Amino acid sequence: MFEAVEYIDRKAQPTAPPEERVIGVFPTEAEAVEAARAARDAFGDAEDYAWWLVRQQGAKLARWIADSTSGKEFVLDLTSGELIEVP
Repeated sequence: MFEAVEYIDRKAQPTAPPEERVIGVFPTEAEAVEAARAARDAFGDAEDYAWWLVRQQGAKLARWIADSTSGKEFVLDLTSGELIEVP
């Protein structure tokens, strides 16, 4: 199972921890990435900073990452531990 998670840093609350919201839990990584992309596309607050990730449920390492400041997406190379940009 894979979970898609959204984090939001509110500009109006600079010392508060980021808000965390589990978008959903999905049977496949592709479905979780699709849900995270939809959440990113729906995010419209230019004042706040948000990022989304997909990970295996309960894992500490993300397998897919994107943020609100760019259209770039990254995956984690599990053999090297490096983030690789998705073309």
